[in-house]
Amino acid sequence: MKRTLVLCAASMLLICSGVLAQTPKVKTDSLALISKISENQLKLGKMQNEVDQKTKNKQDASAKAQQSADENSAAATKLSDNPDDKKLARRADHKAGDARSDARKSRKEASRLEKLNKDIYDLKNKIADEQAKLNKYAPPVATTP
Repeated sequence: MKRTLVLCAASMLLICSGVLAQTPKVKTDSLALISKISENQLKLGKMQNEVDQKTKNKQDASAKAQQSADENSAAATKLSDNPDDKKLARRADHKAGDARSDARKSRKEASRLEKLNKDIYDLKNKIADEQAKLNKYAPPVATTP
């Protein structure tokens, strides 16, 4: 009888110490998650603030590329009316180079905006995953009817 009482007491001591030993780890893990979530939300805010500027840059680059393409077309039309004019040929070549350059810049701005939107999407998913992990540590909240 004494032996079982001592064994029960010892086993309760071991179980309780194991639970108590895990409690600080849970707190540390949840604090680390909260820290990561805060950092990621800050990054998300910064990225979302950049969206308007990147969109404007993309629109400006696209408009400039369209304008350059129109100027190139006009120069090519003038050159086709008088194909022997070296001055017109030089201008048309210059306008074609400008159109190529502006089109490249427009594509780069579009890809930058696309990458930013993808990064925002990925960061939102990461925050949601970390929030779900954090919810595992949070005690259930009692709702009152």
